Amino acid sequence: MTSFQARPNKAHRIAALVALASFHWTCLAAELPFDIPTQPLEAALRLFEAQAGVAVQRPLQWPQGLAETPASALSGRFEPVRALHRLLAGHPLQIAERDGRFVIAVVEQAQPATEPDKTLPAVTVTARRGAERAKDVPFSVSTVQGFELEQRRLTTLEEALRDTPGVEVNAWGGFGDANVRMRGVGSLYQVSSEDSSVVVNLDGTPLSARNASLPMLDVERVEVLKGPQGTLFGRNSEAGAINIVTRRPSREPDGYARIEAGQEGQRLIEGAVGGALAEDWSARIALRSQQSDDVVHNIQTGEPIMKAKELGLRASVLWQPRAATSVLLTTEHQDQKDKVGLMLLRPYGDPPSLDATPGLFGADVKSHRHALEVNHDLANARLTSHTSFQQRREDQTSGADRIVAATVFGMPTEYLKQYHRDESAWNQDLRLSSLPGAATFWVAGVNLYGSKREYDTTVGGMTDNLRDFETRSEAAYGEVTVPLAAALKLTGGLRYTQERKKYDASFVTTGYPATQDSRSLDDRYATGRVALSWALDTQTNLYGVLAHGHKAKGFQDETSQVADGDPFKAAKVDSLELGLKFESADRRLAWTTAAFFNRVRDDHMLGYDYTTFATKAINADTRARGLEVEGQWRAAPGLTLKGGAVYTDATITQSVMGVSGGDVAAGNRVPDVPRWSGKLSVNYTRPLPGFMGLASPQLTTLLAYRVMSTRANDPQNHIFLPRLQKIDARIGIASGAGELYLWVDNLQDKRYDQYVYYFTPNANVGMPTRGRTVGLGFTWQFF
Repeated sequence: MTSFQARPNKAHRIAALVALASFHWTCLAAELPFDIPTQPLEAALRLFEAQAGVAVQRPLQWPQGLAETPASALSGRFEPVRALHRLLAGHPLQIAERDGRFVIAVVEQAQPATEPDKTLPAVTVTARRGAERAKDVPFSVSTVQGFELEQRRLTTLEEALRDTPGVEVNAWGGFGDANVRMRGVGSLYQVSSEDSSVVVNLDGTPLSARNASLPMLDVERVEVLKGPQGTLFGRNSEAGAINIVTRRPSREPDGYARIEAGQEGQRLIEGAVGGALAEDWSARIALRSQQSDDVVHNIQTGEPIMKAKELGLRASVLWQPRAATSVLLTTEHQDQKDKVGLMLLRPYGDPPSLDATPGLFGADVKSHRHALEVNHDLANARLTSHTSFQQRREDQTSGADRIVAATVFGMPTEYLKQYHRDESAWNQDLRLSSLPGAATFWVAGVNLYGSKREYDTTVGGMTDNLRDFETRSEAAYGEVTVPLAAALKLTGGLRYTQERKKYDASFVTTGYPATQDSRSLDDRYATGRVALSWALDTQTNLYGVLAHGHKAKGFQDETSQVADGDPFKAAKVDSLELGLKFESADRRLAWTTAAFFNRVRDDHMLGYDYTTFATKAINADTRARGLEVEGQWRAAPGLTLKGGAVYTDATITQSVMGVSGGDVAAGNRVPDVPRWSGKLSVNYTRPLPGFMGLASPQLTTLLAYRVMSTRANDPQNHIFLPRLQKIDARIGIASGAGELYLWVDNLQDKRYDQYVYYFTPNANVGMPTRGRTVGLGFTWQFF
């Protein structure tokens, strides 16, 4: 009986398999309607799966950047196999049908392992809130890919920006004290932590560029947008914007782990993993733990003055109930400790040292970010809603040690300043835009923003300055690019913003009655741009853009008396850029050349009297002009060169008298902006004969060079910092999914100034960079 029943069951199973195979074959052969606009390859494949009802198995590991390159647009009725071939046209991929699904494999070249594909992936950016080729954007965009951040060990946004031509960073060495300029435009000396000379956009959430210490955790790419960007990115964006795109969840299993250990207590553990949770759900989680000894030592102990520690975690969940709809929820936490901006008397000792009570200086910074992004494709447009909420709390103790206090104040004692910051901000952006690949690009939207900040300081244990700031902002914006002819396009954008700000302060000095101050202001302004781009041929675009930017008026942070509370004026910039972008047909060579001219009225500067601790917000006019060249060349199999050079003539055009620290003369150079700067990186990979049981081992090498000419330390031009030259190197052995590497930072072992502050002709202070350090690292790609 058992034997008799087993045969029909087996026959039934065989019949079922045949029927299932026949059904899949019918599905694969029948014509189906497809409507897939141009978009990154991975997103296009997900849309194809939804419209064809057939699974697509991806390669275990995409070639670098391939998953983000645009897929061909697809519209009409096709057999799924024909549709997929059309979708993947021009990509080094082959398609097979197996068990009722499609299998995609990378085409293997009959060449050495380092030989790149004949046609390299295009560089795709979202500089205008939608995926498009960098070559087609009518203004300068510098892009740093995620794998470059990892290879170069650019672990923070500040380090990535210092590696970008045309970007200048002044930082005191702490977690939130950076001042960023682009092409000579930006605050002469920041007056507020809301400074919006350069706006940072993290996956749609606006941040201040003061947060340049932001860790580059699981980042897909960093886009540096030069010139006023207030039209689409808002929050003013006087000099430019930084668009950070992190890796999103995908259907395919994906992950990596990285561990590093080096001199001066440098440790790094980082990893991420993601993939499908269910039919419509996918997720990704990333984690980083990092620590290092401070550059500065304590004379009293002979040990580093602090040991910085950082812990970061990001989790994201993606829900795609249908092909046209996606919902992305992201939550992120950062915990940073004991990295403080310090003041050392110049010239520095070896090692650089302070004389302070052990454990006196320190910082505790905690930040949280939560964001919800919803995208829904309509028949001819895409609706996007982005909602975010962020919090940041900081407690910090810094100041002058006994050496600085004795030299500047004549008292060999510790001068302390304690900070407490508690900030929260929310942002809502709702926009309607054209679909990717549409003949006419357009976007229109509204933006709502609100923030509250509490900033309290205690100076010398005797004076408490308590301040509260509140900002509310509403804006409406739009931009459109229309073809005027086959090779000619016109772009126009406009944004109207209204802001309301409130300021309340209480100043308490021991032995004196407290004084109060309360003020408010309104600011209404329009920003925008107009651009013309002309495709000389399929490889070359010529463009020109005229833009107007605005940095809102407000109240300075460092008030210590009622008189300091006078609001500063708004800064306004008019910018002209003429450029040429080239990308060869095989994409092995790409470069951009741009000439720029910026005129700024009433940019911001802070005057500080160190004898009375009084501060004053001041405005001054500036002008910046120059030429920029940036490019990348795949010169030979396994050899890639990437670099850029910038000439910038940035000067202050208005004399300002009565400034603490000295008058500012017209003709002085804008601080921190070198006349000449440049960078060059050489990346070389070659196959090695097998050894120690390694499969297809490869030698990987990287040499990076950065140079800056002399630059002024402050608006008064008291001191000119010397020329900077820095070389970093990396060499590794890669096999399969793993790589072991040796890294060397600052090969010449020469320390440079992160900043210099002038007190008197015989007393100026600064913060040195780290000397040469060496370490080992190992990285492994999962799945």
